[in-house]
Amino acid sequence: MRSIMVMTMSLSVLFIAGCAAPDPPSPQKTVFDPLTQQLDRARAVQKTVDANADATRKAADAQERGDTPP
Repeated sequence: MRSIMVMTMSLSVLFIAGCAAPDPPSPQKTVFDPLTQQLDRARAVQKTVDANADATRKAADAQERGDTPP
């Protein structure tokens, strides 16, 4: 009786493990990949330009007020 219960449990575990979803496939390349890469690079450059502009603006404001530069 005990061997039937162990066999039933092991078969159910094997069935669940065998039916588990495989790893998702990697995203496939499309014709738009070069364009999206260029857009990502442009966004990164824009962030750098914005950060530099903000630092320059803060320095100019501090200089107008007569504060010492940071």
